[in-house]
Amino acid sequence: MMKKHALIFVSFCLVFVSQAQNNIDDLLAAGIDDAKRFSTDYLAPASEGLAYSINNGWFNHGKGQKQFGLEISLIANTSFISDSKKSFEMVAADYENIRFSDNSTSKTVASSLGHNEPDVTVIITYDDPIFGNQEVALTLPTGIGSEGVDIIPSAFLQVGFSPFRGTQLKGRYFPSIETEDVKTNLYGLGLQQDFTTWLPKERLFPVAISGLVAYTHLNGSYDFTDEGIVEGNNQQVKTKINSFLFEVIASTKFKVLNAYAGFGYLTANSETDLLGTYIVTDGLLFSEEIRDPFSIDEKVSGVRTTIGANVKLGFFAVNLDYTIAEFNSASLGLNFSF
Repeated sequence: MMKKHALIFVSFCLVFVSQAQNNIDDLLAAGIDDAKRFSTDYLAPASEGLAYSINNGWFNHGKGQKQFGLEISLIANTSFISDSKKSFEMVAADYENIRFSDNSTSKTVASSLGHNEPDVTVIITYDDPIFGNQEVALTLPTGIGSEGVDIIPSAFLQVGFSPFRGTQLKGRYFPSIETEDVKTNLYGLGLQQDFTTWLPKERLFPVAISGLVAYTHLNGSYDFTDEGIVEGNNQQVKTKINSFLFEVIASTKFKVLNAYAGFGYLTANSETDLLGTYIVTDGLLFSEEIRDPFSIDEKVSGVRTTIGANVKLGFFAVNLDYTIAEFNSASLGLNFSF
């Protein structure tokens, strides 16, 4: 089993790719194409969930700040994993050298967000240069569901500055953290514009309407060379996600309590690379060296709707909202305005 990391956000960013290392020797023995095909379906839900999670909390109001206004926010977010994301349909005909031990044509198996209960066993066929076609049984890797995890957590420090009234430049950051063999960091940039400030009688308009464009980038890596899973060197998984969010926001304009809502569109690209040298062996007679086995690219896109409320007391405000999307989520923000 892979080691579990103490920091929740760091853990989730990388545990879904580290889970895929279970029995990687046998998966690679089936051939790089088969190993990549399984890993693509296995990792896709987690990549999608992370893309949605790291784009929450960008706004807490539709009204722009005063000129030269500064807002500092601490944002915590939880995205919820639905049952449909915990598994995928594995079709035996899609694989050249993998079949189910009971000769089923297809089975529902765990994704990186789920759990196989009971275990699912497949038969790997490989070509031994001395003995010809050989077979070995493999238990498919399970996911984080085996640990009872049903959420995708995220947290950010966010700063907004208004060079002009109604225009807010935003930046968010999750510090670069390195713990044992794990490294991760996140940053993002955004621009929110209150369109109602352009109206000649904006004070008579009952709501504030603004637009938001934001970019978020996530990097993560996990070095498992010393884990003893497969012999080799510089064995690691690297993951990066680049995403854009486009949002239209409306809110009330009262002094203390306000409601806000947003409708947006998310698009993201993720890349997960299995890097390093792997020695796939068959006892003492045969070994094969594989370098940088494969890279998995995923594209994510979808609409989202957010409903929330903001309470402001002087320079301090707190907001809470709920977002309906492919991964529903809840966000809490503590905001300090100057």
